[in-house]
Amino acid sequence: MSREADLNRFYLALDQLRQQKGGFRLLRDSTGKSGWPTKGIYFFFENGEYRKGSDALRVVRVGTHALTDTSKTKLWGRLRSHKGQGSGGGNHRGSIFRKRIGQALLNRAANLGEDLSCLTWGEGSTAPLSIRNGEEFLETEVSKRVGDISVDDAPGKASSRGLLERNCIALLSNYQKIPLDPPSAGWLGLHSEIDTIRDSGLWNTDCVKEPYQPEFLGLLETFVVA
Repeated sequence: MSREADLNRFYLALDQLRQQKGGFRLLRDSTGKSGWPTKGIYFFFENGEYRKGSDALRVVRVGTHALTDTSKTKLWGRLRSHKGQGSGGGNHRGSIFRKRIGQALLNRAANLGEDLSCLTWGEGSTAPLSIRNGEEFLETEVSKRVGDISVDDAPGKASSRGLLERNCIALLSNYQKIPLDPPSAGWLGLHSEIDTIRDSGLWNTDCVKEPYQPEFLGLLETFVVA
């Protein structure tokens, strides 16, 4: 089958999943009591980002958690780190997704000649309170952006989640391929300094250059109907 046919099959599985869940969940409205599986894989959709020639939203990020034997992170814990705090803040040093969103916001502002800067953004794995306070305005902007993202989630055995994540990303990625469901001209990711984000149309950097194995779709469908 063609990549386009596999992509349509992928989105059909997600449509079935969404129907089972009763629709998208907005990240800003989600809590730990929203019925998340302990372990799973998540799919982010972004307002204004549609599949080509359609009003159906396209996936802009795929992720999972706790793929090592020693990690105890649960699905909601990972999503919560992306979401940020209820006050609107957050910690981009604990979420690579938040870090990339914030940097893209800074790059876009610079490209447009807007007065927005944060020299400490992305520096170090930790920072003292004085630096974090100075970054709060950008953390809040990131939370606003991320809060509007919708999420589907699917359960999965630990041995399968990594395989699903890799192959979903590889299938969705447009990196050095004839683009399918390309990002809109206004997609924030086009302002990223990371070429794999710009060219793949995803907020992912790992696995975007890899080929996918079509057989993974059968596994995905198995979990969707489980």
